[in-house]
Amino acid sequence: MMGLQGAPARLFYDFCLDEHVPSDHLLRGVDRHLELDELRQLLKPFYSQMGRPSVDPELMTRMLIVGYCMGIRSERRLCDEVHLNLAYRWFCRLGLDGRVPDHSTFSKNRHGRFRQSDALRRLFESVVQRCIAEGLVSADGFAVDANLIAADANKQRSVPSREWKSEEIKETSTRAAQEYLATLDDAAFGAASPVTPKFISRSDPAAQWTGAHKGHAFFAYADNYLIDTEHGVIVDVEATRAIRQAEVGAARTMLERTETRFGIKPAFLTADSAYGSADSLAWLVK
Repeated sequence: MMGLQGAPARLFYDFCLDEHVPSDHLLRGVDRHLELDELRQLLKPFYSQMGRPSVDPELMTRMLIVGYCMGIRSERRLCDEVHLNLAYRWFCRLGLDGRVPDHSTFSKNRHGRFRQSDALRRLFESVVQRCIAEGLVSADGFAVDANLIAADANKQRSVPSREWKSEEIKETSTRAAQEYLATLDDAAFGAASPVTPKFISRSDPAAQWTGAHKGHAFFAYADNYLIDTEHGVIVDVEATRAIRQAEVGAARTMLERTETRFGIKPAFLTADSAYGSADSLAWLVK
C-alpha cells in the first residue's frame, strides 16, 4: 500500500541554520572576508537620536551583496528571496524569524543616508583595497569601457528639447530633475557636450536619449568601468550620461581617482578607438 508521509507533531524544535548552508556556498566565502565594523560608525551622524530604531544598515548592505552576488536585480524580488532562502537568511544574520525590510527601504536610504555619507563608495573601495593587498590588482595595465544602463523613463512622457524649460521645471520638478539641474556644470552630465538631445524626460532629465545599440532609441545612462587587465578586478566605476564625451571624461576621472585613493598608475591603458581623441591622448602622455 502506498504510504503517506505526514509531518510529526512536535512541541519544540531545535534548528541550526548554519548546518543547512553548504560549506562550499558562495556566500560563505564572501562572509569570511566581509568586514562591516565601521559601517554603523560612519552612518551614525545621519540618523536621528529620537524615534523608533531604524533598519540595521549592515542588514541592508548584506542584502545588497546577496543581490549582486546572485544576480538579483530587483530589490522587490531580493526581499522575497531573502525571506525564503535559508542561505540568504544566514548571511544576513536574520535567523529563522528575522523580519526582512520592505523593498522601499533601499531606495530611501540610497538617495538619503547612503548617498550623503558616501557609504557605498567607501564599501566598494574597501573591497578594491583588499584585492590590492591580496595581489589581485597590479599596475601593469588597465582597461576602460562603458556599458549602457536603460533608464526608467518613458518615451511617451518625454518632451522635445525645445519645449523643456529649466526654470519652469525648477518650480514643479521631481527629485531627479532637481538633481540634474544641480549638475548642469558637471562634466559627466550637463557640461559633457554642447549638443542638445532630441528628447528630454521630465521625470529623469539626466537620462540621455540614445540610439547607441543601432536599434530603437531609448533613455539610458552609461556605467563606466576601469578594470585591471590581469585579474579582471573592477578598480573604479563612474556613472555618466550615455554620450561619448562624458564616457571619455569618466575615464580620466577614474584614472585620477585610482591614483589618489590607492597610489596606482597603470603602465598602459586599453580602450576602443572612441577614447583616442587628441585631447585624451595628450592628457595620457602628460
